[in-house]
Amino acid sequence: MPLTEALRDKIQGLITADSVVLFMKGTRFRPACGFSAGVVEVLDSLVPGWTSVDVLADAELREGIKEFSAWPTIPQLYVRGEFVGGADIVREMHASGELATLLGAVGVKPPQVQVSARAAGCSARSRRRRAPARPSACASARASSTTWRSRAASPATSRSSSRASRCCSIA
Repeated sequence: MPLTEALRDKIQGLITADSVVLFMKGTRFRPACGFSAGVVEVLDSLVPGWTSVDVLADAELREGIKEFSAWPTIPQLYVRGEFVGGADIVREMHASGELATLLGAVGVKPPQVQVSARAAGCSARSRRRRAPARPSACASARASSTTWRSRAASPATSRSSSRASRCCSIA
C-alpha cells in the first residue's frame, strides 16, 4: 500500500507533536508486545514525559509508519522529529549512555553490571585452590570445558565436574 499524502501529513504531525514519540504496539501503559515493552521501560527510566502511538488501532498507520521511516519493524522511536531506530537500537544506545545524552536526561548513567559477592567468592576460592600458572580463569569454566569435551568422547563424567560443582554450584 503506497503512503498517501494525507497519511504522510498525519504521521509528520504525530512526530512533531512531542519531542519524544514512540510508535508501538499497544500503549505506554499497556504494551502489546515485548519489544515495545522494552522500549517503554527504557524511556520511562530516562524521561518523565513522552508520547506513545498505538499502531494496532490503525492498520493504515501501522503500514504507513514502516514506509515513512523505511524501517520494517515496530516499535519506532522519534526524538525531536528524527527517527532514532527500533527496539535493538534503543537498547544498544541506552546501554552505551548515548540515548540519555540524545534525550537530554540529566544525571542518568548507563546501566552498570555488578558481580554478586557469591560469584566473586567463587573466583577467589578457585584462585586459591589452583596453581598460580592460570590466575585469570575460574576453575569451573575450565572444568565445564573439560567435562564437555570428555562427555563428547565418552559418557563417563570426569573428575573436573565435581570441582566445578564445589566451586560454583547454585543452591
